[in-house]
Amino acid sequence: MLVLLAFGIGTQEILLIAFIVLILFGATKLPKLASAVGESVKNLKKGMREAQEEDEEAKKVAKDDKDSPKKLESDGKPSDEPKEG
Repeated sequence: MLVLLAFGIGTQEILLIAFIVLILFGATKLPKLASAVGESVKNLKKGMREAQEEDEEAKKVAKDDKDSPKKLESDGKPSDEPKEG
């Protein structure tokens, strides 16, 4: 209730919003709607977690690349492989 009060939403407003949602979607569709919202939130959290893991991995690889010196090939481009010859 404290969070709702922080946004200036009182009990009457919550009841009005719930009533409008009930009218728009009907009592039979509300469980499906709630399930879809829950699934969307779960997928969003999963995507954010995967993005954070990829970001951390990229930072780790970038740090490793920065710490290890690369040899330059004859054309001036960096190369990870030692030059034979």
